This record gives sequence, C-alpha cells and structure tokens, in this order.
Amino acid sequence: MSDAVKGTSEYIRWFNDISIDDIASVGGKNASLGEMYQSLTDQGILVPNGFAVTAQAYHDFLSVTGVDQKIKTILADLDTSDMENLQQRGHAVRQAILSAAMPDSLQLQIITAYETLCGESVDIDVAVRSSATAEDLPDASFAGQQETMLNVRGAGVLLETCRRCFASLFTDRAISYRQERDFDHFTIGLSIGVQLMVRSDLAYSGVMFSIDTETGFPDAVLINAAYGLGENVVQGSVNPDEFYIFKTTLLKDPECRPILQRRLGTKEFKLIYDLGGTRMTKNVPVSLEDRRRFCIPDEDLLLLARWACVIEDHYSQKKGQLCPMDMEWAKDGLTGKMYIVQARPETVQSQKIKNVLETFELNNRSQVLVTGRAVGERIAKGPVRIIDSPLGLKQFQPGEILVTDKTDPDWEPTMKKAAAIVTNRGGRTCHAAIVSRELGLPAIVGTETGTELLQTGQP
Repeated sequence: MSDAVKGTSEYIRWFNDISIDDIASVGGKNASLGEMYQSLTDQGILVPNGFAVTAQAYHDFLSVTGVDQKIKTILADLDTSDMENLQQRGHAVRQAILSAAMPDSLQLQIITAYETLCGESVDIDVAVRSSATAEDLPDASFAGQQETMLNVRGAGVLLETCRRCFASLFTDRAISYRQERDFDHFTIGLSIGVQLMVRSDLAYSGVMFSIDTETGFPDAVLINAAYGLGENVVQGSVNPDEFYIFKTTLLKDPECRPILQRRLGTKEFKLIYDLGGTRMTKNVPVSLEDRRRFCIPDEDLLLLARWACVIEDHYSQKKGQLCPMDMEWAKDGLTGKMYIVQARPETVQSQKIKNVLETFELNNRSQVLVTGRAVGERIAKGPVRIIDSPLGLKQFQPGEILVTDKTDPDWEPTMKKAAAIVTNRGGRTCHAAIVSRELGLPAIVGTETGTELLQTGQP
C-alpha cells in the first residue's frame, strides 16, 4: 500500500498534553477535555483519561487517499434546499470516506495509543467522540453534528469507528450547516477523542449548564439526569429528571442544599452495554418503581453543581469574561465515582444582547392541547405536520409546526423551516431544545403524547 502519512506520533495527542489553546489541532471537545484534565484535576474534578487523533491525521487521510478531490466533485454546485439531492450527495461523500483504506502508519499510531491506554488490560472499552475544529464558535454550536460511539472495544473496531468519525463530518446536516454559514468544507478539520468509558450504564448520567438555558439567569445550575449512558439525555430519547441549584448559596454555605426546583421525568428507557449482542449499546425499559423516583441523590447533585461553578470560573478566567458552560457528566456504577466527559461554552444565552427585553403577548386563549417543557418564550402559529421518521421529512412545508417523537441532527435542515417544534421526548438540554434555542424557534419538548393528540393539518 502506498503510504504517505508520516510514521511519527504527531497524529496522537494525550489529554495531559492538550489545552484549550489546541482547538486547531484537536477540536473543541478534545481541547476542553485536555484543559480540564490538566488544570482541574487538582481541584477534585475527574475526567476519564484518553487521547486525541489530530485533525492533521484527518486532512492527511483525505489527501493521501484522494478522497478530498472526490468530495469537491460530489459537492460542486450543491443546493442544500433540495433535500433529496442533499441526501444523495451526502451519502456519496460518506461512502467515499468509508471505502478508503486508512494508511498503515496512521492505523499503527492509533492502535499503539489504544494499547497504551489499555495498559495491562486487554481490549478495554472506550468512548469515541468526534471533535470538529470549528465546534462551539460563539454563533455556531454545531450541536451534535458529529458522531459519538460508546462501548467501543478492540483495535479493529476502534479503527473502523475512527473511519466513521471522519465520515461524520459530512452528514447531510453538517454539510447543510456549513454551507449556509459559509464555512469552507476543507478548512474545518475533524479530530477524534478516544476516552476510557464511564460505566454509567450501571448508574446514571446527564447534562448540565452553569446558566439557566431559558432566561439566561447566571446564578443557577440546570441539571438533567437519567438512568444509564448519557446519549439518551443528549439525543432527547428520554424525559429526564430536571433540577435547578442556586449557585450563590451553594458556594457560600457548604451545609446548605439550595435545590430551587426538581421535576420528575418519566425516564422510560436506559441505554446500557449490549453484552453478548450485535450492537455496542441498547435501550432497555426502566422499572416503574425506578421511574417514579429521582435517579440521582442530592449529594451527587450538589457535587455536580459545585463542579459546574469551578469549570465555569476556570473558563471565565481563561477568556477574561463570564463563560457559562454546557457539560456532560456520568456516574460510574462500578467505582461510585463521578466524571465530567465533555464541557464546552454555552452558545445561545451567553451571546444574547443583555440590554434588550423581548416580550410576547398571546391575544387569544383556547384549549390546551399538549403540555411539556417550554423552550423559549416566543409565540408561533401554523398547521401541524406529524413526522414519524426521516422518510417523512420530504413532506414538510415551510411554516408548519413540526411534531415528532424526537429529533436528531439529521433533522436540522427541516427544523430550520419550522414555525415551532413539538416532541414527545426530551428535556431542556436535548438536541431539539438546543437547536430550537439557536434558531430562535419556540418549542415544547417531552410532551409524551404530542404525536397522538395532534393531527397533521390541524391549525
């Protein structure tokens, strides 16, 4: 095999060698993980160890294999408003990447780093996350646009997963997102984070913000939590438990438990390892007894809230201004330890103009059809369009109310056309909520029965 990729270790960076200044090399997620691993461990914040495959490895992979020229040809004169054409071209790009042979030296460097991470163990399980070099720009959240794969085990599976991560930079929604914001497809690179798994499949996990995501109130920590691995909360596959903790009292009085609000979620499923199965993970039902109680004790809530304050303070000092944070966390059911597995700057409330007050008034009252967790304060109207699967997205018309079970990043080109969004599942930190905030769309998430009670065409 022709192998032009250099045989040095320049394509691997360990977390203890990465800081927030390395975004161009390892992307936003990995730079943040390295920053916390280096700077916050001595303050008690735990981050699972791991390494990054650099964005240079991605660029060299494309150029050595000639895939970059194929991509330019495929995407020439693309009209992202033509959904069918976008899907066809996106599929062609991803297939070009997935079918290209990874150069031997790059494979060797990834395998060597994985074996080092394993230590004396054999084939440990890792989380593999893509980390784009343009993630988390102030005006572009890139929310969930690249892939996360959990419970990846073995060198061969890891290499194939890395190839899938490279291809994830060209999902339909990522192509559309970049093109509409004038990001050049080839100036943005993709790094890959390979991180020890936290066994939250045996405990609980979730997402937290060091700011109220709806009002921008800076003195509250919002925590969403559910049983099992955290992707269910991120993707909006479950309605999580929701908590607000008051920062000011928390930091002043360690004996106080300033939990301002708690709301029980339905938590119907939990994501666990698919041991002995054909998939890496699977969803299983949660018992009614567990669903009827909060999944996380107060002690862990308060620990997470304190960590949120420490992380926010650290990043605020680095930036020289208040920097609210969006964080993912996980509890290890084997060791009983809590971990931060991702952290990035919040990209909506922190960018709003603070001296402008927007208010909305509903002139007419009518029957309440569905209830859930409100996202935003705007008012919208339009005919209902129920979409049961991605196959139905072609039917969606601009100005309709998108009603569905849940959204994922593949739905974003359609979400931009909606007047408002309603989902059966998800909390305030799920994909549908984050993207709705970014787009300035009103949304109701976690209605449970929205697709049953509403009908397509209903005004």
